[in-house]
Amino acid sequence: MKPKVYIDGKEGTTGLQIYDRLALRQDIELLLIDEEKRKDTAERKKLMNAADVVFLCLPDAAAIEAVTLVENPNTRIIDASTAHRTNPAWDYGFPELSRAHREAIVKSRRVANPGCHATGFISIVYPLAAMGLLPKDALLSCFSLTGYSGGGKKMIAQYEAEGRGELLSSPALYALTQGHKHLPEMQKVCGLTTVPVFTPIVDDYYKGMATTVPLHLSQLRGVGSLRQLWQALSDHYAGQKLVHVAPEGADGKLYGGAKAGDNDLTLVVAGNDSQLTVTALFDNLGKGASGAAVQNMNLMLGFEETAGLA
Repeated sequence: MKPKVYIDGKEGTTGLQIYDRLALRQDIELLLIDEEKRKDTAERKKLMNAADVVFLCLPDAAAIEAVTLVENPNTRIIDASTAHRTNPAWDYGFPELSRAHREAIVKSRRVANPGCHATGFISIVYPLAAMGLLPKDALLSCFSLTGYSGGGKKMIAQYEAEGRGELLSSPALYALTQGHKHLPEMQKVCGLTTVPVFTPIVDDYYKGMATTVPLHLSQLRGVGSLRQLWQALSDHYAGQKLVHVAPEGADGKLYGGAKAGDNDLTLVVAGNDSQLTVTALFDNLGKGASGAAVQNMNLMLGFEETAGLA
């Protein structure tokens, strides 16, 4: 019997992207709610409890409420909201971080899908901290460029409206008070004692991300050159199917939309033997959201992890 899958909040950007990745698959049964009943709590509850896996693509408060509707002990949940990412009762859905993360996802009943900016930061910092190369008390900063689709329907409409303001044609820094909602998971998952200084930037293109962590080599332990840092990251992600490290010796330019439409993530190490940057290039709607959610579902159901993510 095919596993049954339900997307609660299919009408949002993340939900639609998950639906697009699942709609043509023959190895699952996708449960769909009647359009006129999509806000009917009783109907949603019925479908959730009939499903083997439920995706929650909802605002945080709605996601917390939705979890209470699930009474079937066999229903497994993947939450795409921020609500449960630092909750110890939920497993963090980034399987490439470690064998323990992957095994936890495979067995989990409750998986918190990572945030897009957090995905980029954590892909860089977690392995360095886990290997002891980066002290847990390091004072870090990060800037992260994203396409406007990451802001959801309201921001998409703003950027695509006729007669929009001139300023929308230029990059916009936001979350200036250092209160971005991804910061708690960035700190907790990496085990940092100090919250990083984080500057997210939205620009006038639809999708794609470039998340960069600048480093002085003097901040690292046991690393004497850019090549050694590159090698450490390459070794950590060796054999992974959806996270890769670009060849050593990056030069030229990196574009925020370079991975638009892809479901994987590429790390680029650049700089010199004194100052360097590590940049994660990926699609904010792919490995930064819906692609990662489908990958987690695949692992939970025992499918090939890249199924539907070609």
